Amino acid sequence: MRYPDFIIIGATKGGTSWIVANLQLQEDVSIPMQPSAGVHYFSRNFERGTDWYLKHFSGISDEIRFVGEKSASYLPHPDVPARLKELLPHARLIAQLRNPVDRAYSDYCMHFRRGQASGDIERYLDPDRTPIPRLLNDGRYHTHLTRYLDFFPPDQVLVTIYEEMERDPAGVLRSISRHVGVDDPVIPQDIGKRAKARDTAMLPLGVRRLLGPMKGVVAPFRHTSAFKSARALLAKPNRYPPLTEPIRARLAAYFQPETERLARLLGRDLDEWRRVDSSNAA
Repeated sequence: MRYPDFIIIGATKGGTSWIVANLQLQEDVSIPMQPSAGVHYFSRNFERGTDWYLKHFSGISDEIRFVGEKSASYLPHPDVPARLKELLPHARLIAQLRNPVDRAYSDYCMHFRRGQASGDIERYLDPDRTPIPRLLNDGRYHTHLTRYLDFFPPDQVLVTIYEEMERDPAGVLRSISRHVGVDDPVIPQDIGKRAKARDTAMLPLGVRRLLGPMKGVVAPFRHTSAFKSARALLAKPNRYPPLTEPIRARLAAYFQPETERLARLLGRDLDEWRRVDSSNAA
């Protein structure tokens, strides 16, 4: 039974799946991929107990030097830092942060795509009216990171920036790898290519809900030509409510105090997050 050496704590829609995909390429790193969305033990599944959690890391070869996990729900959850400290006091933590306005919009698009949010984007991205608080709360990075720093020394918590990853993916991966302990990380040629799920053609929501209970029955046929042809006839790209400039400006103003405090905490320039003309909300 192995204990994780590092934890990717978030943020949701901040590119954490990209980190996992590239760390998995390192021959001495293992990150359990089931469930693929994360274990979420310290946030959503804490009542299942330590034995349940550690079973996710059983059967890993002794040749693997570094074992980790990713659960993006850890960053904003107020109880996670203390829980992590008690079980994994020496774990290396990784937080990848993204412009909170773009993160909120991307998160809204995911909920919209899944049928969990309507097209009333004004309501969902209004801090006073949103029925999904995480859309705004998850971007309050200074508040969340400060809780972690109450339990962990700064050199144990690596903070990377999504926009820097887009500009210099190899450099960000090297920084993450050094933090984990990997001496000579593999840098794939296509490291900067990331699939954008929001642009992928999908079946209409009603059809997806109808087929949901039949996933196990349908799974063996997903890669057949007949299935692909039928899907192609029905699947259409999603049309998302746009993030208008007035909404972006209001969100930028809402997050500005947090962003300013975060910039001071990290000693980094986050001026690009304060601009309201960005279109990087994929």
